[in-house]
Amino acid sequence: MDKGKSVVTELAASLRDVRVTPRQSPKPKSFLPSPSFYSFSKKAKPRKLVSLCLGTLGQHLEDIITDISEFAAFFPPHIKLAIMSIARRRRLLNDEVLTSLAESSWEILDVSGSDVTDVGLATVANVCSNLWAIDIRGCPRSEFTARRCLNLLKPKLNTLEEDSWEELDTLDIGGGAESLRWLVWPKIDDNSKETLAAECPRVTINPQPSPYDLSGSRVPVEALASVPLDHSIVEDIDPKTWAVSAAPRRPVAPPNPNAPPEIPIAERFRLAYVEREARLAPKRAKRERQQRRRAERDYMMNDIDARSVALAAQASRNLRKS
Repeated sequence: MDKGKSVVTELAASLRDVRVTPRQSPKPKSFLPSPSFYSFSKKAKPRKLVSLCLGTLGQHLEDIITDISEFAAFFPPHIKLAIMSIARRRRLLNDEVLTSLAESSWEILDVSGSDVTDVGLATVANVCSNLWAIDIRGCPRSEFTARRCLNLLKPKLNTLEEDSWEELDTLDIGGGAESLRWLVWPKIDDNSKETLAAECPRVTINPQPSPYDLSGSRVPVEALASVPLDHSIVEDIDPKTWAVSAAPRRPVAPPNPNAPPEIPIAERFRLAYVEREARLAPKRAKRERQQRRRAERDYMMNDIDARSVALAAQASRNLRKS
């Protein structure tokens, strides 16, 4: 018995300094490539042939922009959308170019920073009936257009009268932008913001991305102001296509100390107005004389007494000459 205890004591003493760590199950080898592989493959990925052709076309877009309406019909809708995106980046997009390229199948429209006016937007709105995202920031009248369309965005109910409520199913009872969820308006005024918040609570104004967004309320990329709306359209095209080199600045000559003082701009306008009035005064006087003679002639032709007096005076002059 003592011998057995001694063996146990020796064995415990020998195992006192031994550290046992729990056995870990080996991690399964991941078959997914590392992030470096993705970055390498993304850099090494060649561009599509269509993207290369669009890049070449975009670099010479200034030469063909005036005749774009003649050959735009030969391009499919997605190519027209890419050409419009390149034209916008090259500061060549206006009403004529937009209406020449517009297609009914377009779902997005980005004309931000272009020369498109309300006339072009109204024309495209009638053609592109499937639009669900539009960007008009930086256009000549974008702020005024947004304020004018505010009443169109608000929901409303139409007053309808029918014999039975069953007949109202086929009629349009409501109106307004029923599917509008996100509105990007960086310079929105307080009155418009309060009106939209009170009458359109489902519309989120100037949404910001958040990591805590639920799947149902997640802000789409198209609703973020920092991402161009047509970024996915030209993602595969070389950015050099729309890189326009700026004109070199002319050196500014130093002011001449002996030069006469510069005339203020208000005085320039006054002098230009006086010069214009002096130049147009003879023409205005001649026009007034012509109008006076025309009025006298019309009076003589329409009034019988005045016409008889004029004929009598003419007859007396003829008798004196004879």
